[in-house]
Amino acid sequence: MNPALQGLITIVVGVGGCVAYFYLSNQFLDRVLFPPRGPNTGRNINRANAIRPWLFLFPALFALGLYLAYPVFETLRLSLTDRSAGGAFVGLDNYSRMAADPKFWEAVRNNFLWLLIVPAASTAFGLLAAQLTDRISWGNIAKSLIFMPMAISFVGAAVIFKLVYDARPEDVAQIGVLNAIYLQLGGESPITWLTVPFWNNIFLMVVLIWIQTGFAMVILSAALRGIPEETIEAAIVDGANPFQIFFKIKVPQIAGTIVVVWTTITIVVLKVFDIVFAMTNGQWETQVLANYMYDKLFRANDWGVGSASAMIIMLLVTPILVWNVYNARKEMR
Repeated sequence: MNPALQGLITIVVGVGGCVAYFYLSNQFLDRVLFPPRGPNTGRNINRANAIRPWLFLFPALFALGLYLAYPVFETLRLSLTDRSAGGAFVGLDNYSRMAADPKFWEAVRNNFLWLLIVPAASTAFGLLAAQLTDRISWGNIAKSLIFMPMAISFVGAAVIFKLVYDARPEDVAQIGVLNAIYLQLGGESPITWLTVPFWNNIFLMVVLIWIQTGFAMVILSAALRGIPEETIEAAIVDGANPFQIFFKIKVPQIAGTIVVVWTTITIVVLKVFDIVFAMTNGQWETQVLANYMYDKLFRANDWGVGSASAMIIMLLVTPILVWNVYNARKEMR
């Protein structure tokens, strides 16, 4: 079947199914279960109104249970069993084997390095872009260009930057921008940047920073526009210079938004997989937890250790998610 036609059919069936579900469930509730007639009319209406929200929420709750809750519990079960032994319970043996694997600790070390650099750099560049683009006449065009990488998939961005870091033999014209610049500045020979330990991790991080800066800029730009003009005018009257206004007036007032952006990017970093997989596949000391999990699950066919590493990722992400939800609810009060 033609992919476009298949997509159209999927949309029609999906939307039509949702409309049919809500319409028919309403009819069933009002006409069959609790008809608004007879001596219990008022009670039936109240019962129908009490059940109706749950009836509407059921598809979302079912989907969350099927695609989120069930995989979590199944992954936990697999992390405590040995699939090769018929699913026998082995307790924390998979976690012990994972802890004894040097590649796991390499992944943990690299993940923490990503956590230290990417959220800080993305938030800082996003805040800088938000402040500067609000001060120029063509700021909306600049924002569009900075935000554009958000429309590119992680794999697409990885392919773009793989070309940027490309290295060809010395007697061949370089297509990699970084090597072309390096040779023009007096470099002796092209460098395979993605194989240089430690620095190759930085080069991979640049890809995610490039993508996430646009996200940070949009959120922080909205926060900056929400700052009361009176506070800025008062600071100007008191003789504050632009740097003092920015760091002592604006930044403190949007500190909550900065933290939310920071933690959101942190969650993305903890789950980073596509960029590493497409550019180095965890070679040359660039392994991260998500790529380690993929290697164990689908290459080594070791479901126990792979599931254990997935649980480690979930444990690292959960506190940040809970904290974000807590702060969002607190701001809504």
